[in-house]
Formats: sequence, structure tokens, C-alpha cells
Amino acid sequence: MSENGVAVVIEDDDDVRNLVDAVLKEAGFEVYSASNGREGVEMVRQQQAAVITLDVGLPDIDGYEVLRRIRQFSDAYVVMLTARNEEPETLTAFHTGADDFVTKPFLPRELRARINAMMRRPRHAVPLAATGGSVPPPAGVAQSSIFQGRFESSAQGSSAAGTEEAVIKHNGLVLNYKSRVVLLNGKHLILTRSEFDLLLDIVRAGGEVRTRADLVRAARGEHYRDDSYISDADERAVETHIGNLRRKLREDPQSPRWLQTIRGVGYRLAPKRPDLE
Repeated sequence: MSENGVAVVIEDDDDVRNLVDAVLKEAGFEVYSASNGREGVEMVRQQQAAVITLDVGLPDIDGYEVLRRIRQFSDAYVVMLTARNEEPETLTAFHTGADDFVTKPFLPRELRARINAMMRRPRHAVPLAATGGSVPPPAGVAQSSIFQGRFESSAQGSSAAGTEEAVIKHNGLVLNYKSRVVLLNGKHLILTRSEFDLLLDIVRAGGEVRTRADLVRAARGEHYRDDSYISDADERAVETHIGNLRRKLREDPQSPRWLQTIRGVGYRLAPKRPDLE
């Protein structure tokens, strides 16, 4: 197997498929290709892909349905490709579970850079389910072993950044950033990779405001790069991920327990509430 593992290209256009295949091979992947959605889903399943590029407009089932099916068993990094540069397309891609979204035609070096950025992010410790919600912890792993250690996050600015302990607790939420496991009121919460990264960044900040640009960098794994280009589409993607997080956390917008909006700026961790611990 190649150094970065397996990549699957799901694309019906021969020219685009060959181009993406070449980009991924140069990036160090063992590459498999499929020309329709059903074949692509099975190829991802059989090859245990680490990265997937997925065309939206496939001949049998559209890319969004393909991604929904893939997310039932895989947490692979997914870049969706489309010829249409419209905001609803982007939002649908992120709502469905995509990690990134690229408009055709694209430069090979742009696709390579986006894939490299995704690969810098840690992978999930457990597979994704078909939808958000509560599922048991990974088989054979007791909660007591997952959640050893304690770290109390607070609105006064406490942060996990300078501690060796892996666990952060706040208002009934327990987050282990080493195993990438989240418990909400004792139940395992299914998050996408980007949702986890954004939640971790906000919780670690301990009440400090995180701008949308900060969160874009967190999702890319570029926390310390102030020179990286951030587009309006990148910031809208963050807003979409935050909206998905709130839905899965069942946040009350009038009285948030975790994600507090600072209008025109970004987000911060809501104050600690003793009644929720």
C-alpha cells in the first residue's frame, strides 16, 4: 500500500477522472476509480479508502446520495467536485458530510493543497453513522478507560492547550481530544471530522472569542498560520458546520450551553453552569 493509503475517485468524466487519479498518485496514494455512484460506494467499502473525491453529477445516483451512503460506514476525507459554483451546492455538500468542495475546472495544485490540508487533521477514532445522534462507544472500550483524567473548562478563560490531560468537561459535555470521542449527557455523540475540530477549538479557547477565520484555520489544521487565504465561502462553510453542531448538540439558541454567537465576529464557549455539571 502507498504511504498515504488508499484514495477512491468517483467521477464519470474520463478526463477529470484521469487528472484526479494522477494528482492523488503524485500525492502518495494508491488510487482506485469508479465511473458511477453505486460502484464507487462499493469500492470505498472494499478498499477502506482514506480519501475520496466525489463528483456531484453522476449518471446513476447523485453525489450527495453517494456521500450519505458512504457516511454510514466510513469517515474517509471527502472532497466533492462540481461544475456549479453556487452557494446551495456548497451548503448541501457540507450538510451531507463533505470535508471540502471544489469547483470545476480546478488547478491540480489546488486540489493537491486541499487534500494535504485535510490529511493534516487527525482521523476519527470511530466510524460515522448514517446520521447524527447517540451510539455506543467503540466495542471493547469502556468509558472509564476512554475518559481518564479531568480538565474543567470555564468561561473565565481556562484552556486545555497547556495541559497533558486529554479530557475537557463543560456543561454536561465530555470531550476527549486524543481519542476524538464526545459524550453528551453520557451518550456518545457522532460528529464529522470538521465538526469535532471546530468544537474542540471553541472549547479549548475557554471563553475567548474565536473568529470565523480562526475556525477556518482550525478546520484546516493551520492554527498558527496567519497568512493563509480565507474566502467568504470558507467562512460560510464554518457557519454551516456550527449549525450542524448546534443541531446535534440540541442547543437552545436562547440559552446556549456551549456555542455562543458573537455577532459580526465569531463564536465562543458559553459560560459554565453549575446546574449542568
